[in-house]
Amino acid sequence: MIQRPEIKPIGMPRIPHYTTRTTEVGAPLYSLHNSSQGVVRVSFVFRAGTSYQSTPFSASTVVNTLSEGTQNHSGREIAESLDFLGSYYDANIDRDWAVVTFCSLKKFAAETLDIAEEVILRPTFPEKEIRSYCAKRKEQLHVQRSKPDQLSREVFGKALFGEAHPYGITSSEESYDDITPTILHDFYLAHYNSASAFAVICGDFGEEEERRVAEILEGLPSGTMPKRNIPEPTPTPLIREHIEGAVQSSIKIGLPLFPRTHPDFIPMQILATALGGYFGSRLMQNLRERNGYTYGAYAAMINLDRSGYFVMSADVAGDHTDAAIGEMFGELERIASEPMSYEELELVRKTIVGDALRVFDGPFGAADVTIENIQNGERNDYTERFLAEVATITPEKLREVAERYLQKNRCVVTIIGQ
Repeated sequence: MIQRPEIKPIGMPRIPHYTTRTTEVGAPLYSLHNSSQGVVRVSFVFRAGTSYQSTPFSASTVVNTLSEGTQNHSGREIAESLDFLGSYYDANIDRDWAVVTFCSLKKFAAETLDIAEEVILRPTFPEKEIRSYCAKRKEQLHVQRSKPDQLSREVFGKALFGEAHPYGITSSEESYDDITPTILHDFYLAHYNSASAFAVICGDFGEEEERRVAEILEGLPSGTMPKRNIPEPTPTPLIREHIEGAVQSSIKIGLPLFPRTHPDFIPMQILATALGGYFGSRLMQNLRERNGYTYGAYAAMINLDRSGYFVMSADVAGDHTDAAIGEMFGELERIASEPMSYEELELVRKTIVGDALRVFDGPFGAADVTIENIQNGERNDYTERFLAEVATITPEKLREVAERYLQKNRCVVTIIGQ
């Protein structure tokens, strides 16, 4: 009888905990102190992702043009002031959330927060800057959609959720022509309000910086929690699109599942790591090392606010497309029918813990994790619970979860390119 190796506890990163302050308007402020770096970072987070928009591209245009002009300063003046202070400004958006971040040296935190107040509370969306931004983005999107990887991402979302689903909708580049300052202002009032916002401050800050961030939150327009209609996904089993002149095919295989609040989300994350989450993963060994179909392949379990999905992806030479798809489905069948070895599971564990350690290796990693946890209704002890489950899960449990979900007849396949 083969003796199973002992499952040893995995060293876990120290997960910092935050303090919470509820402002007078109800928008919470979360604070994580780290005085070792001499910098302050503040992120303002809003339920204002692309799935909330009724006009195509309005959500992304709002978050990306907040700093293009305010009641008191032009976009150029804002940019020059941030450059003079050596401060950093960033805006990001996904399907569910928009995040606006300011970062500065501690000694310039007050001046940077003055700029943040202007950008967050008093944007004007000037016509000239909006037209310039939309024209630039329209051209960029046209170029991006001529490449298989960009088009593959959009088509895969449509295949997973359905072309009318907020997570699957795509729009033509010409939709940028319909954007107006009024549309942007209306979206701003509906989604950048006190009911949909929170902020996270981290780094080397004191009571004064916390007070200023709270004041900004309290200055947000009043409103109600934004609503949206999220129907059940309506997957399309196969979409294949040819791009003239393409020599490769961008392949994606996956299925809609559930958000990370589901009890099987963590096992699915572990399975995705085994399949394609590191260089020695099963897909890399198969498609790259043994067959030479691709330079890279990956798999992931993606979390969304109201859903989630599993995906495998590879870009392969066009004449290997069908063979590569067969091998990818073969790996799904194998992981669902044969428990992985304890040696492989230990390697997957170390990969996951190593990734977690890298996230926390820096002044702002803890803030990024905190934002994600709050967005999912969790506290920072979620990371500890996640790593504890990674450390104790068994090969048979993983096989059972794979058998439950990773079935060929449930998957969608998109092939873009040759």
